[in-house]
Amino acid sequence: MAKLFLQRHLKSQWNQDNRFAGWTDGPLAKDSNVLAKEFSKEIGQLLIDAIYCSAQFRNMDTVASIFENIPDKYPLFIHLDAGKMEKWGKFFGKEDYIPAFLTESLNERYYGKLQGLDKKETMDKYGQEQVKLWRRSYNVAPPGGESLKDVCKRVNPFFKKYIEKDLRAGKNILIVASHNSLRAVVKYIENISDKDIINLEIPFGALAKYEFDGEKYKKFA
Repeated sequence: MAKLFLQRHLKSQWNQDNRFAGWTDGPLAKDSNVLAKEFSKEIGQLLIDAIYCSAQFRNMDTVASIFENIPDKYPLFIHLDAGKMEKWGKFFGKEDYIPAFLTESLNERYYGKLQGLDKKETMDKYGQEQVKLWRRSYNVAPPGGESLKDVCKRVNPFFKKYIEKDLRAGKNILIVASHNSLRAVVKYIENISDKDIINLEIPFGALAKYEFDGEKYKKFA
């Protein structure tokens, strides 16, 4: 059966600083290369045919940092929705690399007016429960931003069109993305209810593994 691997990016500098990142495009935290070496040990053992990655730098950097520590494997980034980069940034030679397809469809939730704000200060101002609804609920969006429902509307059609198509063709796929885009994927493949999705948390760098039989997804260790 085809296998699907989901990995949340390593901790970014704004994650380290406890700030809402959203669609801002900052780097990974300075100590992330140490963790990348650890994660590369497991990733290096997987048979991966293609990678789908958010177009945000922290996700691309996670892919590059991990595969930097894996001998004889490297990603070649291919832009899916980036104008001339999509048309001109292709390689038609021998495929001795792992294609890593980049798309904004897998970007983090847009946090609107919260982007750049300190999370603790935001909780102090608006209350912990309100901030939790903004961050984890299905229907409630942060001021000027996206709800998880909005994220699902862009993530899941892309997933079905590209990633699930590859899985049906028997390919093993790795997705490297941010917390809420991955929560949208997990909600779909595990059929999590709108009410229960608030409880789903995915740690930084966490790797989830699924088998796909053409109809259903089954999680495995």
